[in-house]
Amino acid sequence: MPDWLSAEEWEAVRLSLAVAWRSVVLSLPLAVVTAWLLSRRRFLGRPLLDALAHLPLVVPPVAVGWGLLMLFGLRGPIGAPLQEWFGIRLVFTTEGAALATAVMTFPLIVRAVRLSLEGVDPGLEAAARSLGAGGFDRFLTITLPLIAPGILSGAILAFAAGLGGFGAVITFAANIPGETQTLPLAIYAATQTPGGEAAAARMAGISFGLAVAGLLLAEAVARHLHRLLGRT
Repeated sequence: MPDWLSAEEWEAVRLSLAVAWRSVVLSLPLAVVTAWLLSRRRFLGRPLLDALAHLPLVVPPVAVGWGLLMLFGLRGPIGAPLQEWFGIRLVFTTEGAALATAVMTFPLIVRAVRLSLEGVDPGLEAAARSLGAGGFDRFLTITLPLIAPGILSGAILAFAAGLGGFGAVITFAANIPGETQTLPLAIYAATQTPGGEAAAARMAGISFGLAVAGLLLAEAVARHLHRLLGRT
């Protein structure tokens, strides 16, 4: 543990990394499927799906957190059965913080994967189809390798953005030290505490550093994979 961080501050850093990682694992598969549907299929309700997928980008994060609270709260239509039947409680937990973060960063992955899908030459998939490859085989052998840069860069970008989640997290998961108090929430708590300016500055510096590292890593991974795939 760095000497210039207190135990509580280090715990906020650790929790931020854990929540951001879990949020990516939670949202990535659904984001890839959603991007594929929006890019490759034409169906009734497609504009609605497109709007819902990008809704967290334009809705206030506090409103997203309130919606999650209504759905997954202990009396919500999803939260109540989860608690009663499986003993799973999401509200005011680390898992709930990860869920709120996943919802907020979901559009970033969808957009990155969708742009990659739209850059894939349809002729390659058509050629594989003419050779007898099924839809799932075409996706695994043709489409997935070609959109891998978009998937990975989108996931890393979502991870970096997840480190800064605030409104939805504090509304749905509260600000509980050691449980849901991520870096942004710890910074907010420090600014509300007399004499907490130094702690807030330290944690803000860490947040800036992690965000910049995430953005640089996303760009580096995308460039490296493009080179491996023979793109320019």
